Amino acid sequence: MSRHWVNRSIEKIEADFNRSADTHLFHLPLPGHPEIDIYLKDESTHPTGSLKHRLARSLFLYGLCNGWITEGRAIIEASSGSTAVSEAYFARLLGLQFIAVMPKCTSEEKIAQIEFAGGQCHLVSDPTKIQDIALEIVQETGGHFLDQFTYAERATDWRGNNNIAQSLFQQLEKERHPDPRWVVMSAGTGGTSATLGRFIRYQKLHTELCVVDPENSVFYDFFVTGDHSLTCSTGSNIEGIGRPRVEPSFIPSVVDRMLQVPDPASIASILFLERLLGRRVGGSTGTNFYGLCQLISEMSDRGEGGSVVTLICDPGERYLHTYFDEGWRAQKGIDVTPYLEQLENFWFHGVWEPAEQIA
Repeated sequence: MSRHWVNRSIEKIEADFNRSADTHLFHLPLPGHPEIDIYLKDESTHPTGSLKHRLARSLFLYGLCNGWITEGRAIIEASSGSTAVSEAYFARLLGLQFIAVMPKCTSEEKIAQIEFAGGQCHLVSDPTKIQDIALEIVQETGGHFLDQFTYAERATDWRGNNNIAQSLFQQLEKERHPDPRWVVMSAGTGGTSATLGRFIRYQKLHTELCVVDPENSVFYDFFVTGDHSLTCSTGSNIEGIGRPRVEPSFIPSVVDRMLQVPDPASIASILFLERLLGRRVGGSTGTNFYGLCQLISEMSDRGEGGSVVTLICDPGERYLHTYFDEGWRAQKGIDVTPYLEQLENFWFHGVWEPAEQIA
């Protein structure tokens, strides 16, 4: 292995990081509950457009420092899209071939972004098989499997080094409620929730971490039962989060609470957020936001004030042919109307009424 090439590669990644600004933390006023402050950390402004930019950088540094990523060795990943977009960026930075194994249902926009960065997309009909097929390609090419679902929770230094948690809590220091009641995060690999949960404990904070899970995912049931063998036969409609099997990077012991969010609620939330923000965000952000609203309603019922924080994970422009397309929603049987009404009643009138009753 050429240490010179490894050293130069790390220098390139560090220089790229040095050129990048931190992401913004937005305060979102809540008319129905002025005693509660909402913050959205906008991870969509990274150079590759999503929260996964941080993970990809960490995975490449982890692979380089472990001696796994070497000059001329292909990089392989199993990904539903956003992680692969970011990894393709770093592979190009280092002059390495990149192959993403992805579900065939991945949005056209994400596929185009990976290919724009010089990556190759290997599309798979069965989303539960992407890791098996990625390993087959590793065997064929002699490449390195980044394996985000195993290494996400350990590749990031959760104690500091400008991880997502450190950045978030530093930005909150001068706010009315700098120690949030809740941080809300969805899980794909589980790496971000592990970083947040560990940092909260390391800093001895009173904040609690709530992980929200979409339909067709085993994480919630695993959190409740502790059964590592759980599987799901279909993939999640909410790209980037939810998994059909229990991934090694998901660490339930650092999570204080989990909520299940119906797919129509996730998608209604991004349509509602477009009205509030004047811009589009992705489906995982909708899952985050819906869980955040449910927690705020509970805080209000108990007469609690404080702050609640979640993330904007990626931009909605990646999903113009899916979540924002009425025809796609109709084909999937997704009716957002009762959840939109629920969110409007909550946001503007402070009333959280179950969507089933509205329907």
